[in-house]
Amino acid sequence: MIRIAITDDKMVNRKTVRQNLADALGIQIIFEATNGEEFLEKMEMLAPDVHPHLVLMDIDMPLMNGIEAIAAGTIKYPFIKFLVLTVFDDDTRIFEAIQAGASGYLLKDDSAAQLIEAVNNAVEYNSVPMSPAIARKTLQWMKNGGVPAKSESDDPMPKEILSDRETTVLKLMVDGLDYKKIAAALFISPLTVRTHTTKIYEKLHVNSKAQAIQMAHKFKWV
Repeated sequence: MIRIAITDDKMVNRKTVRQNLADALGIQIIFEATNGEEFLEKMEMLAPDVHPHLVLMDIDMPLMNGIEAIAAGTIKYPFIKFLVLTVFDDDTRIFEAIQAGASGYLLKDDSAAQLIEAVNNAVEYNSVPMSPAIARKTLQWMKNGGVPAKSESDDPMPKEILSDRETTVLKLMVDGLDYKKIAAALFISPLTVRTHTTKIYEKLHVNSKAQAIQMAHKFKWV
């Protein structure tokens, strides 16, 4: 049984996805979320043995969009597949989703049969399903030997989510310093370092030093 989670801020879209998957054998929808933040919160409440195998993720959502949720989710839950399911087919959004760690990119006007096939192929065969229109764009990138132009402000998880002091603490963590050495370097107490570290974990939606460092490397913040 393939366990699925749906993340989309619009109820009508979630209902459509449920209907499209209703007749699919071997697929079970275990929960829905209205944005990336709610998705990560609901994941925290689940035991690992009932985590979804795959998440259908919209892009444009309040609080935390789909790109940010994928960026955090692929680090915290590396064995889960994330398929973008959106109306956006512009080059920058596609590139950002792939960079964040998406395992595929589908459009909401794709048929129910295409959606079911994409879910099965992604989970069972580790493929990278894409809508035909998206696949053509990706092929064009390859022919052109490059990727869409992208500015720093377009990063999937902007560094500005952290304060200046939190960014400094994260950089020192990446350098291998422990709490006491970070405290000495910044002339603050180890308890204050722990407080900053807790806030870093909360803002990045991770729960370990290793995951925070991995995210810092992934998005070239340090």
